[in-house]
Amino acid sequence: MEGWEQRELRLDDGAVVEHDGKDIRIAVVDSGVHAAHPHVGGVAGGVAIGSDGSEADDYVDWLGHGTAVAAAIREKAPGAELFAVKVFGDRLATNCDALVRAIEWAAEHEARLVNLSLGTSNPAHEARLAAAVKEAAERGALVVSARQSDGVRWLPGSIPGAIGVLLDWSCPRHAVRVGTDHQGARTFLASGFPRPIPGVSPARNLGGISFAVANVTGVLARLIEAEPKAGSPGQVFELARRHAVLRPASQ
Repeated sequence: MEGWEQRELRLDDGAVVEHDGKDIRIAVVDSGVHAAHPHVGGVAGGVAIGSDGSEADDYVDWLGHGTAVAAAIREKAPGAELFAVKVFGDRLATNCDALVRAIEWAAEHEARLVNLSLGTSNPAHEARLAAAVKEAAERGALVVSARQSDGVRWLPGSIPGAIGVLLDWSCPRHAVRVGTDHQGARTFLASGFPRPIPGVSPARNLGGISFAVANVTGVLARLIEAEPKAGSPGQVFELARRHAVLRPASQ
């Protein structure tokens, strides 16, 4: 990340320290959520969306990924209202129809943030996902997703209307970095470590870009609670940048 102008927004400082994401509705688009898990502490509701866009009531997580993502968000924003939007069944794979419908469902149910710790690198899906992200934003729902990982451009996180996230292993878990790269693109950077499990080494736990996205979503929930008028990705970015602390680009 050398050469970037970066600022760090920390949970123990600035606009977010006195907030916990209270009443901020977050849709967790993933493999569902095990609501009874102690790191999750319940969800407000949810839906399972099939590959054909159909809907069902069973949003229980059988893979564990969505639960770990929800736990990472809950750690950062304990007061947030989580909704499970299940698009993965027996494996971490789905299609564009399900992703589009998941974004639509989240917006219809008044989510402020839509956490997509997933994505596609297929440019053939860009137009549909861009339209879904745009329509969601018009209804007040901001999509948070991976912008790039291991040199791969991901959708919908790289779409201008989304809040794009990059993985930064050097970032503290309880902070996010607000960066502008050499091309002027605005993005958030965060640790890829999830919420730790007592007695389990971080090397044996889940990790990666999925949890960088979740960590950003949790911090942004607190920021939006503090400044509820921030309604676009640009406004959220500028708000975060204003409250963040400047750090050396070479750090």
